[in-house]
Amino acid sequence: MSSLVLTGLVFWEFFKIGLFAVGGGPATLPYLMELSDKFNWFTMEELTNMIAVSESTPGPLGINMATYVGYQTLGIWGGVVATLGLVTPSLIIICLIAAFFNKFNSNKIVQSAFSAIRPAVTAIIAVSVLGICRVTLFTAFDLSAGLIQPLWHIIIFAVVILGLLQFKKLKKIHPFLWFVVGAIVGIVFKF
Repeated sequence: MSSLVLTGLVFWEFFKIGLFAVGGGPATLPYLMELSDKFNWFTMEELTNMIAVSESTPGPLGINMATYVGYQTLGIWGGVVATLGLVTPSLIIICLIAAFFNKFNSNKIVQSAFSAIRPAVTAIIAVSVLGICRVTLFTAFDLSAGLIQPLWHIIIFAVVILGLLQFKKLKKIHPFLWFVVGAIVGIVFKF
């Protein structure tokens, strides 16, 4: 595939993601999983690494992911093209909304459409979370190959989730501290 065709394909795929991934960055994850299957530009394990990098860098998750995938596929130019592809639909839609804002805002059909979209976005994000949990917690669980995910990975995950659910003080800890603690645990347990 020529570089120009691949560039156009990257732009088009991220344009579609930007057009249909309503709900922010986490809503892009199912589309990225589909890209992984469809084009083999990256593996699911690489996707989880991309998510970790995108979450730990400043900026919106969706844009960081698009930039990262584009860079993985075509280098620096690919990062720019994928990012432009992702944001172009939003720019077009926002310009159209701004032009018709007063009529658009009070339209009952539009308000009903947004009410109907909310549960769908919640479902899309839930599917993404389950997919990421499957990849991060259970990728090495294959008894036929003699591989079993170390049990302490799952235990640490369960302890953190239960701790967050039980203790309100844990919810108030700054996310950067969670990042540092996670890095230390990963180094100590050699994840």
